[in-house]
Amino acid sequence: MAGERTMGKRAWIFPGQGSQYRGMSHLVNHPEDQVWLDEASEILGYPIRKLIGEDPDHLLDQTEWTQPALLVVSVLVAERKIREGFPRPDFFLGHSLGEYSALVMAGSLTFGEAIHAVHLRGKAMQGAVPEGAGQMAAVLGMERDALQSVLEGLGPSGEGEFAGMANLNSPGQIVIAGSREKMRQAMDALRAKGARKVVPLAVSVPSHTPLMEPAARKMRDVLDGIGWKRPHAPVVSNVTASSSSDPAELKDRLLRQITSPVLWEDSIREVIRLGVEEFVEMGPGTVLTGLGKRISDACRWEATDTAGKAGAK
Repeated sequence: MAGERTMGKRAWIFPGQGSQYRGMSHLVNHPEDQVWLDEASEILGYPIRKLIGEDPDHLLDQTEWTQPALLVVSVLVAERKIREGFPRPDFFLGHSLGEYSALVMAGSLTFGEAIHAVHLRGKAMQGAVPEGAGQMAAVLGMERDALQSVLEGLGPSGEGEFAGMANLNSPGQIVIAGSREKMRQAMDALRAKGARKVVPLAVSVPSHTPLMEPAARKMRDVLDGIGWKRPHAPVVSNVTASSSSDPAELKDRLLRQITSPVLWEDSIREVIRLGVEEFVEMGPGTVLTGLGKRISDACRWEATDTAGKAGAK
């Protein structure tokens, strides 16, 4: 029957920045993980086990180090599941940075290419705006249309000024980002217009906004230098909330992601429309599992990091 929904499909979802924690190395303690860890350490010029373990140099929460650390853990968790005979998915999705992990596991990027790319991505994003000039905030209890209306009501922005939606995570949970002064105006306006809570985040990089254009320009050459391959299964891109198996299209979408909002709720709803009933979060933490349950309680949500920070030693 035309338009009939196919049932019972599976998606793997990969977390982005904010899911990292000190001691997440407990997730990658299998002997077979070592060759991957050695490769990552060589590319980064820093022992990755140290970074994802005790983090004595306090690098883990610096964007240029957070991104490769999360990718390493997420990919190795997924590889472990494959060794254990875990069923491979029908779709791959990743939240922001996690889209790189999704592309690795889908076979479009190699592990080494992705480690190199996300390390440079973190540097480029950190350097795109002056230190302290950007801000992000979580807005709770306001739907996107109402939120967008408030932002548009702030009036035109001057050069280098911006406030807009960055992550549309789940119903009633949206992250906004922009320049500090414009964000101050936006947060005050959103509180006045009935947002249940507006919480500034401890992040100075206004990710997924036009302010990241300098980072996008730098990443274009990086992504052009990768030998992109067709994925084993479709990858759903943050920037369009639609699936693709075309390498050129996936590359273009990944580049656009830097300056565009992460349409996470839309992406989850799209694969549910395509028949996905089971989601498995591959990597540290349970952030995406929590968001997913707010998007659809009819699906099955599973996190691979069942111990979480409690498992870190």
